[in-house]
Amino acid sequence: MTTCVFVQLRCKPGKTYAVAEEIIRREIHSELHSTSGDFDLLLKMYIPQDEDIGKFLNDHLLDIKGIKRSLTTLTFKAF
Repeated sequence: MTTCVFVQLRCKPGKTYAVAEEIIRREIHSELHSTSGDFDLLLKMYIPQDEDIGKFLNDHLLDIKGIKRSLTTLTFKAF
């Protein structure tokens, strides 16, 4: 079983495409979108149930150079 999370990323100016390319290279996402508004990227991830969500994100996503800020939304049930 996995936990679905949505992560919004704000990137440093001029780094959005480099961040997106690194996420794609790591193959850690289900979906990745460029967005308008306060954040530059929105990604959907499935985190293994036995993993600590915060540690998983820190170890596999948030160490990417060019990420300035993140906002993670946990999900509970799909309808």
